[in-house]
Amino acid sequence: MTQGFEIGARAKARCDLMGAAPFSEADDMLVRRFLTSAHKAALDTLKFWMEEAGMSARLDAAGNLVGRYEGATPGAPALLIGSHIDSVRNGGRYDGALGVMLAIDVIEAFHRQGRRLHFAIEAIAFGDEEGSRFPASMACSRAVAGTVDPKVMEMTDAEGTSLAQAFAAFGLDPTRLTEAARKPGEVFAFLEAHIEQGPVLEAEGLALGVVSAIAAQKRLMVRFKGMAGHAGTTPMGLRKDPGPAAAEAVLALERVCREGPLAGTDGLVGTVGRLTALPGAFNVIPGAVEFSMDIRAETSATRDAAVEAVTAEIEAIAARRGLAVSVTLMQALAESPCDTGLTDLLSAAVADQGGPARRLPSGAGHDAMVIADLCPTAMLFIRCEGGISHNPAEAVTDSDCALAAQAMVGFVERLAAQGPRPSTGSG
Repeated sequence: MTQGFEIGARAKARCDLMGAAPFSEADDMLVRRFLTSAHKAALDTLKFWMEEAGMSARLDAAGNLVGRYEGATPGAPALLIGSHIDSVRNGGRYDGALGVMLAIDVIEAFHRQGRRLHFAIEAIAFGDEEGSRFPASMACSRAVAGTVDPKVMEMTDAEGTSLAQAFAAFGLDPTRLTEAARKPGEVFAFLEAHIEQGPVLEAEGLALGVVSAIAAQKRLMVRFKGMAGHAGTTPMGLRKDPGPAAAEAVLALERVCREGPLAGTDGLVGTVGRLTALPGAFNVIPGAVEFSMDIRAETSATRDAAVEAVTAEIEAIAARRGLAVSVTLMQALAESPCDTGLTDLLSAAVADQGGPARRLPSGAGHDAMVIADLCPTAMLFIRCEGGISHNPAEAVTDSDCALAAQAMVGFVERLAAQGPRPSTGSG
């Protein structure tokens, strides 16, 4: 397919543009959290680009931006393509955003040819995948899949703003969240393109990879509660200090995932990404310490065994030190195999670009694992320099992005060649 624009390379350039204010909340780093002014600026520009590419664009009830390129028959089921537009704090420019920009490029390729397929194609920019503002992630894709719990509206951010309040301030109605759910048959497949966030493709000299499955994960919050006191007048032996307990617990998590019986099994990893001492003063023994735990593995069984082992150690630490402790589950996502039929089509489209269709699992979570509850899914990985992600050093090349876009176009064409009723294998 001959393009009148730099398909793929333009997607990268658009990500670079959105790496700074007003598309970031800060001048010195990229941070674009859900329902902020930076998120609004990104949506406004994406809407313009979608419409320029031949789509009609709308903001759904969950804050996702959806652009639709109608099929030959109005109202036909849609192939959904996209990713998320939010970022972590001090993140990279391509995580999530590149998949959104590539979706727009792919649809514009068909628009420029004046081609209408027997199905519609929709681009989607999910509003919140990272969970960088509110504790649980992927609320927006859950809303589309019809699996969101309306109680998520009770979640609060670090400033104490509830999700319901943030919705209202953004001009969205928090009571209508579930209206973002797509009806059965309305969307028949989902394709997500994403940087690999790992070193495998680069190590093997490959631009593209095809995801076989997405790892299971759990997010938990741990809170040790002791007794606040003066840092200079409370003898060490009389303290109920949750700080050292938290330190022990963090090391216990590392030990279980790195050295214990489960270490090396199913890609098991554990991370503490946030730790807070309260009240947080230099001269006060904290009354409480809380921290996050993110535990992942390729199977739910291994993940759950690790959670159980770490929790047992945490409870033992609390008992030994005379502290109260709570371990609260914030989010649980099961492993998500990609659909075999769609994966075969995507692999063939990648092979058409001249390289082997390397299949590999994803240790990172993605919206695709949630959308799998709505329809069959497939994922394309794009090589990133050094496997670096969630870091401003994220880097991709124009040529790799161009190959990704061409493979995605090829995937759509292969899907269209299946006939008027697209079908996929069971996943």
